[in-house]
Amino acid sequence: MKLSVSLLAASLATAEAGVWGNLRRRLSFEKVATYSPGSQVTDHCAIDRDQRAIEVELARKTNESWENAQQIYLNGGNSKSYALITLSEPLRSNVAKGTSVTGKNADGNEVAGKMYDTTSSGAVNVKVQYATTDVQDSYVQCQVGVLVGEDINMSGCFADGENTINIGGEVYTYTYTAATENKNGRTIAGFSTQLEDKLKNGPGAPYADFEYFRKYYGTSDYADQWVNAAFEGGRTSFTNGNADFSQYGMEGREQIIKKGTAYMNVWMYTLREFEDALDDCKRGCINCNDDPVHAWDEGVCFYTGSLEGQDGAPSGYLLHQLADKRSLDFKTGGPDGTDVDGQSKLNYDLMDEFALGNYQLQSGNCPSARKTKERIAQLMYIPMIQGSLRYAYKVDKLQGGEKEKAEGAAFAAAVLPRVHAANSDAASKIYNNLRVGASSTNHQEVKAAFESVYPQLGLTCADIGGLWNEATNTFYPGMGPCTDASTTKVVTETNSTLAIALGTTF
Repeated sequence: MKLSVSLLAASLATAEAGVWGNLRRRLSFEKVATYSPGSQVTDHCAIDRDQRAIEVELARKTNESWENAQQIYLNGGNSKSYALITLSEPLRSNVAKGTSVTGKNADGNEVAGKMYDTTSSGAVNVKVQYATTDVQDSYVQCQVGVLVGEDINMSGCFADGENTINIGGEVYTYTYTAATENKNGRTIAGFSTQLEDKLKNGPGAPYADFEYFRKYYGTSDYADQWVNAAFEGGRTSFTNGNADFSQYGMEGREQIIKKGTAYMNVWMYTLREFEDALDDCKRGCINCNDDPVHAWDEGVCFYTGSLEGQDGAPSGYLLHQLADKRSLDFKTGGPDGTDVDGQSKLNYDLMDEFALGNYQLQSGNCPSARKTKERIAQLMYIPMIQGSLRYAYKVDKLQGGEKEKAEGAAFAAAVLPRVHAANSDAASKIYNNLRVGASSTNHQEVKAAFESVYPQLGLTCADIGGLWNEATNTFYPGMGPCTDASTTKVVTETNSTLAIALGTTF
């Protein structure tokens, strides 16, 4: 980063002592791809392990493996793990959500948990959520759900059969089957099916980016409908942007599914968490915004996942990994966005914005945190545009087949609603060129349509870059970066010095 030590020191010196002291106490958690969370979110970050499991099963391309993949999509296995146990006698009193629960695993070692939700006196079926740790590599030791093979881990599950458990100081005998009654409360499917309640009817509604998608597709659970239609080889019934997946075999549908889960389901739920943080933010209150910071941390986790590690090395399955992959294709890597290797400029910029938003929430600067969220949303469209452009060119000029056509359709589906809100004609051109079953694809028409709406999307030609040909060390013909109508750069509130001070390191 192009910053002096003196500037960094000056930034720190201006922070109010109370705010900075409170913030420092929260920098003890493991970093999430260079971001320093202010709360424990290891269990949230682990949603990318479901994505990985889905992709592994899809790649096997058998009917059985695809059934496994769909079940993992619907029911999960790695995040918010809980045991569904049956007590031998009814609960003796009401038990509040979060009440401490302890039991033993198959080896006789203690297993800690808490009540999944408030449960009334007299109940015999009880949900117990497993305790999680601050260490990502060992965040939980009961990962079952509907996972298959080596992904299953029952070392930290409650013991099978008939055993005893302590619920808030009261001992009960229980029975359950570890292989089938360990489930998960957080799933990738749920990231879409919950949007009706959390965003359409949320306390801060209407939420702009969600409304782009809801209005374009005509439904809140558009991502879930897209993914399930692809699993089943069926067709969608949207207001706009429909797709008939019966035209694809497993090769094409695999791309539709795995990109849909990550770039549609997870993408919107990431923004949902940032919106949730803003809904709960208390303006001007320094010591009462822990819940908003936790929601913000969750959003960063869903963007990044757990497999990127603390340094953000490219090894993940979600949006952080996509940004790095597309930057290699569009020569937008490195802090200045001109490299063809290393981390993407987009991830440098977003990590700065994530850290800034965290600080603004901590200090009760809610209006500024909202502006930061709005810039984050703008930036998150970049890889979807790049992906659409890349596969439009591949299909048009490089004889791309079913796989490439499906990838283009998937990327376009993840950004078309935003383009449509800016210019419906531009969206129609992109859709007609990249939709499932398109009779032909004109990459220049797709490129021109996207470029026509960059100003409305808050993006520049430099943000997107050009499609890079590594073999010839130049841009593909006609696919170089465009030139902005105005040379005025998009101005953001991001203070890079402050972002570094708050725990983002590169």
